Amino acid sequence: MKNKTLLKNDKLGGILRSRESSLLLVMILLVAVIQWRSNGMFLKPIVISQLLQNYSYIMVLSFGMLLVLLIGGIDIAIGATMAISAMSTCLMMRDGMITSAPLAFGMSILIGLVCGLLIGLVVAKGKVIPIIATLGAQYIFRGLTYYVSDSDWVSRDEMLPAYTQFAQGEFLGINNLFWIVIGVFVLFLMFLKWTGFGRQIYAVGSNSDAAKISGINIDRVKIIVYAINGAIAGLAGAMYTSLYTSAQGNMADGAEMDVIAACVIGGVSLNGGQGSAFGVLLGALTIAIISKSLSLVGIDAFWQQALKGAIILLAVLINVIVQRNAARKALEGRDI
Repeated sequence: MKNKTLLKNDKLGGILRSRESSLLLVMILLVAVIQWRSNGMFLKPIVISQLLQNYSYIMVLSFGMLLVLLIGGIDIAIGATMAISAMSTCLMMRDGMITSAPLAFGMSILIGLVCGLLIGLVVAKGKVIPIIATLGAQYIFRGLTYYVSDSDWVSRDEMLPAYTQFAQGEFLGINNLFWIVIGVFVLFLMFLKWTGFGRQIYAVGSNSDAAKISGINIDRVKIIVYAINGAIAGLAGAMYTSLYTSAQGNMADGAEMDVIAACVIGGVSLNGGQGSAFGVLLGALTIAIISKSLSLVGIDAFWQQALKGAIILLAVLINVIVQRNAARKALEGRDI
């Protein structure tokens, strides 16, 4: 009888720990409610297309943040990294230093990588707490964005036509920006699941002392993770300026909040060592659905922000409860 009870509890625990399955169910219910409240407007092809297009850069940013959270870190400078990368690239386009759209995307990624590398060095070698290091970097990069642009902005006419047209183009009926999301998602899925370095990232976040004893270079992992996150932010910056066809000093201000929310909703632990690319994709889609639908059903801007904040708090609370239950069940299963 006892064994049957334990088996039943294990099955229930497995369902509760399957955040991806439960989140997918929540998304379906959420879409159904929104479709009902919007009088059938939400699931129109044009609305879905705009949703995927407009929030693609948030989805891409979320994958970079996933890596940082997995090692037990955080990066609140990603919006500023995105801004300095995109602004510098657009200024180069304006001045004729960049003459092709692929080169523009590549330059933005490179600048973001350098920014992320600098943060990684400060965190790993300087032993600065991640939130302090990235808070400082946020102010530095945002200030540099205004400095290099002389507080000016770059307009559509000053960018390459191929660059601004990229975000409006489609392939097989899917917007080009969302194809980037799909590509980054597949790369991260394979990277985290089937590579040795991906396993090292989980090991560092789960137990850094044990990872160090096993021969993992903790500092190296942290530096590479922050560098990758920076490169992803640079890519998102190029996507953003291609979509909105302008570069301004305050662009992507506050984007880190949506990104962290997407990760937490997707089941990523703020303590490190737990999370998946698929969960983050679902979390980012959930944030996009909520953001798009709130204005569609007539909720004003203040309540949109308040609701987002409530969702973040609820997601963190659920994360804590699930982790505590998992830890308790693991302890109960041990022989004493």
